[in-house]
Amino acid sequence: MSRSRTYNRRNIFIVAVVVMLVGAVLTLRLGYLMIFKSEEYAAKAKALHERERVIKAKRGSIYDANGVLLATNKPVCTISVIHAQITDPERVIQVLTQELGLKEEWVRKRVEKVSSIERIKSNVDKEIADRIREYDLDGVMVDEDYKRYYPYGSLASKVLGFTGSDNQGVIGLEVKYEKYLKGIDGRILTLTTAYGVEIKNAAEDRIEPQAGSDLYLSLDINIQKYAEQAALKVREQKNAKSVKLIVMNPQNGELYAMVNVPEFNLNDPYTLLDEIADDYEGQELSPAKLNELLNGMWRNACISDTYEPGSAFKIITAAAALEAGVVKLNDSFFCPGYKKVEDRIIRCHKKGGHGSQNFIDGIKNSCNPVFMEIGARLGPEKTYFYYNKFGLFDKTGVDLPGEANSIMHKIENIKPVELATMSFGQSFQITPLQLINAYGALANGGNLMKPLIVKEIRDSEGNIVKKYEPEVVRKVISKETSEKIRDILEGVVSTGTGKNAYISGYRVAGKTG
Repeated sequence: MSRSRTYNRRNIFIVAVVVMLVGAVLTLRLGYLMIFKSEEYAAKAKALHERERVIKAKRGSIYDANGVLLATNKPVCTISVIHAQITDPERVIQVLTQELGLKEEWVRKRVEKVSSIERIKSNVDKEIADRIREYDLDGVMVDEDYKRYYPYGSLASKVLGFTGSDNQGVIGLEVKYEKYLKGIDGRILTLTTAYGVEIKNAAEDRIEPQAGSDLYLSLDINIQKYAEQAALKVREQKNAKSVKLIVMNPQNGELYAMVNVPEFNLNDPYTLLDEIADDYEGQELSPAKLNELLNGMWRNACISDTYEPGSAFKIITAAAALEAGVVKLNDSFFCPGYKKVEDRIIRCHKKGGHGSQNFIDGIKNSCNPVFMEIGARLGPEKTYFYYNKFGLFDKTGVDLPGEANSIMHKIENIKPVELATMSFGQSFQITPLQLINAYGALANGGNLMKPLIVKEIRDSEGNIVKKYEPEVVRKVISKETSEKIRDILEGVVSTGTGKNAYISGYRVAGKTG
């Protein structure tokens, strides 16, 4: 009997000790949570009762050299629904279907989806969004947003680029300078019940958005317009598929115009141009094919496509030969209408030949045999030495995306025939921008400049964030050689093959191609 009592007392004691230990552990744990982890769990509790909505930042604008607005923003709205707050789903579905022009099935799926917030449509015109607001529908959110707008439609479309549905840059300057243009979105934090319903009149935290910075370009809208008109005229006269045209200041590398006709409508960039669509009339385009056609339509061929420069390149050969000292202005040449190089007959553009002429006449006449001769005098090593100085092995570094590089022979593969054809701009490829940049060095005293299109970046208050100064890449030829080339090219226009470019009262230098 006494043994049984002793056993019971022991059990009671053990249970009491266990209870005390568990109580002590729970007390310590509770104290730890209340003292040391209180802030963390308070934050988690708050997060469960907060809903975050984005306030879109205003994207920076783009201005031309005269301060003319080329890219700006139009106020639009984003329509969303919060499932937990909807009290009349059928009414919400009916109104959003009707006002937004969407399929009822599509709207119903999103309205009935159990989620914290569901976007119905972005880039909604403010007028439509205001009408939706007037219905005062529970659970329907109307948030201010911005849509990119280009006042001049297709002007400089492949340079400026455009933004997508999320207002992020897709091509051109819009994507190149995305980090400056996009700004920083703001936030609205609202309190909700445990069921996700917003608490009316509860204090809300608001972080204001920061507008993006503005770009100020060297591009001049007046020159760009005129250049586009000229390119369209050439395209019509020559029945060409496309025309590229670049206007650059050789003294500082600033680009005043960059044209790729046909240009596309920046405010409707995903619609194919009629001339492209007509080629596929009646055909159902696959997504891959449509994407291929759109990318081709958006492509900035002035920097992304290479081509054989032809006779326009002859003056680079001439400048290299003068600088290397392998030819003099009064050197004599004879053109019978062709030149035999190894086992090939390479002809001049003038069938009967130019006969006897000096070096200056050879340039004015754009005579192939003259350039084949001076190309042979230079040889592969010196030819490539000057090509390199003129920047023909490197991208120019222009501040636009998608720049291509040249396609050249390996030096060990340059034989007499290749050297002959290279001397007058064939059998290799460069971009239009590489050629005009090399020409700039001929015109400005011998300095290769880095092409420049964005001159300044300013914040929304007008303060300069970044300024881009003209940059000399390297010295290419001497000032004396540059002066000789300018004089010769003026003669090409006044009395040579380029006389169609002559303008009375102006000194015009140029080279036909």
